[in-house]
Amino acid sequence: MIRKALLCGVVLVFVFAQAAWAHFGMVIPSADAVMDKGKDAVTLTVAFVHPMEGEGMDMAMPMEFGMSDGEAKTDLKAGLKEAKVMGHKAWQASQALKKPGVYSFYVVPEPYWEPAEDCFIQHFTKVVVPAFGEEEGWEKPLGLKTEIVPLTRPFGNYAGNVFQGKVLLDGKPAAGCPVEVEFYNKDGKYKAPNDYMVTQVVMADDAGVFTFAVPWAGWWGFAALNTASEKMAHDGQDKDVELGAVLWTSFVDPVKGKK
Repeated sequence: MIRKALLCGVVLVFVFAQAAWAHFGMVIPSADAVMDKGKDAVTLTVAFVHPMEGEGMDMAMPMEFGMSDGEAKTDLKAGLKEAKVMGHKAWQASQALKKPGVYSFYVVPEPYWEPAEDCFIQHFTKVVVPAFGEEEGWEKPLGLKTEIVPLTRPFGNYAGNVFQGKVLLDGKPAAGCPVEVEFYNKDGKYKAPNDYMVTQVVMADDAGVFTFAVPWAGWWGFAALNTASEKMAHDGQDKDVELGAVLWTSFVDPVKGKK
């Protein structure tokens, strides 16, 4: 009995540790900028994951997947193909960027039921990819239910830079909301010293603005969290819906010149 009780305790600790990991909608491009006309196709990977720990969840076909060039939106949902990310169902699409511009790719997923948190999760996720030297328009909101509007240019940043963004909910600043930050630990290169270090957390101020200093190079995700005013039914009961405004951006190390 003692051995059985100890085993159950270990299992519960493991389950609760997993439940504490932050969820992130993810849209990661194959290139953080397009500079070569011979390599103008970008592959977008769309998934729902715990990025630092390398754990994935199955993701249903998104409700919306598209691209904005700052003037108009293009529906790209028909181009999505099923893929695997971290061993779970995800999606991919390829898009050629033929002319100079700043292109925002975005996804609106189906709400995901998370038993460990007793709520639905819906992350409105985007990433910005510049092409052929253009860099105007990155600060424009897309008009999503909730989103992070970058105050720091969301591309062309060195590791160590400070990043700022403004959280909007229904088009208005989301005052005082938590913003979770995680590194996309794609190749498992990094390991957190303890569970507190897996997810970094900052708070948005009264204007919905948050600030974070990125410690090392790679793709970093920012997820600003709020609770929807409407609930969704699950097993005959009304449940909360976590609304996440997620933005991914790449930070790079400088290239060392030859002496």
